[in-house]
Amino acid sequence: MAGIGVKLDKIYEKNTLITTLSGMSYSTVVTIAPMVIVIVAIFAMMKLMGFDKLEYSERELFSCTVLYIFIFALIATSILNAVVSRYIADKIFEDEYGAIMPCFYFCLALTLIIGLVPAFVFFLHEYIVWKVDPVFILFSFIGYVALIFVFHAMQFLNICKEYEKITLFYSIGMVLGVVSALLLNLLIHHVIYSMLIGVDIALILVCVLEYAQMIKFFPINDHDYTKVCGHFKTYWSLIVSNTLYIVGLYAHNFVYWNSEMKVVVRDSFVCAEPYDMATFLALITNISASVIFITTVERRFSGKYRIYVEKLIGGRLDDIETAKNRMFRQIGVELLGLVRIQFIISVALFLIFIVVMPQIGISGFIMQMYPCLAAGYFILFLMYGGMVFLYYYNDLLGAILTSATFLGTELIVTFIVRNFTNVWYGLGVVLGASVGFAICYIRLRWVERNIDRHIFCEGSIKPYGKGQKPDSRVYVKL
Repeated sequence: MAGIGVKLDKIYEKNTLITTLSGMSYSTVVTIAPMVIVIVAIFAMMKLMGFDKLEYSERELFSCTVLYIFIFALIATSILNAVVSRYIADKIFEDEYGAIMPCFYFCLALTLIIGLVPAFVFFLHEYIVWKVDPVFILFSFIGYVALIFVFHAMQFLNICKEYEKITLFYSIGMVLGVVSALLLNLLIHHVIYSMLIGVDIALILVCVLEYAQMIKFFPINDHDYTKVCGHFKTYWSLIVSNTLYIVGLYAHNFVYWNSEMKVVVRDSFVCAEPYDMATFLALITNISASVIFITTVERRFSGKYRIYVEKLIGGRLDDIETAKNRMFRQIGVELLGLVRIQFIISVALFLIFIVVMPQIGISGFIMQMYPCLAAGYFILFLMYGGMVFLYYYNDLLGAILTSATFLGTELIVTFIVRNFTNVWYGLGVVLGASVGFAICYIRLRWVERNIDRHIFCEGSIKPYGKGQKPDSRVYVKL
């Protein structure tokens, strides 16, 4: 997210209502606009093509296919997300732009292997067990591969601060996808196939636009893949922490996919519709936390962090201590500010959903599970904000401990409470995120107490290697 603060400072410098709204709009474009565009496009297809008039089995087949494509493509690409971001930022800082494209191709190949091996087994099972039309499977597979490419390229373009263009690419792709689906339905008169092909066309177009932008930014390729492998070996902990966090976002859903609530579609797809819908509403209730975090933290904390780093180079001890205290004090200010603002937004959305959703047919089990899940995601986004601060200070062990305790606690509690009444079904997310946030806070305090040792004593005069240990004496008087 580095660099967002500079743009926001320019937007907010006049300190008026218009600039405040502009800043929030820009932050929305940076964070959640692509997701919103995809959701709106799919709902537009459903509304315009009479999706609700189809047979239940056909609706469920399409809905589960899209659900699986997005969830597992996101998990596959997120495994390498953090370490790739670190690598790109380092190479841009070192002016080694030719090393970016080897990382892009290497990580794309690795991500495809991670994502496609289980997908191939699943699609094969889908064809053999329930005899799903191979044409439908083929287009599902195409959409899955295209989405992996889209998510993979997005993280590279995010580092280049091309947030507006990413949103533009999604807008162009999804508009064309909706139009293509409508035209195909007129030709083949099959809503499900038309919608699936329309989604594929949209994602492929986004792929092409993103790749063209990548080539434009990084035309030089030094074909040196050893740098990428070495970087992954050094920062493997980033892969672990980010993977645990992403899995934790969906692990509680997977538990209920194998409970009495589960629905099995075509003997292949498994889901728990009421719980999944309640999870989606809880996510929407708290997703603004990402916007708030971008808006405030990147404008205020980054400046304090930059001042501290600059004071380390030639500054007086008093100046260094003052900058350090202000920097860590700003962390507390930002987290408390995030809690206050997001709490107001979440309560407002919670009340709106409680009143409005029953009017459009979403009630019963869904709205009973929603309050607990909404509270859980509120704490979860705060926890991730703390993890970002740990990344700032290179406390990778702290990030792993945070995400691991979050995932472990969430799974244990979810397995227990699934035998309770449904109002407690989201308690796994609440307690998991709470424990994870507690660990994250403890690590941040540890970093604050040990920051001097971390900055000045982590280096090594001689490189590590095998052989005879050198003499420990620095000076010998003859």
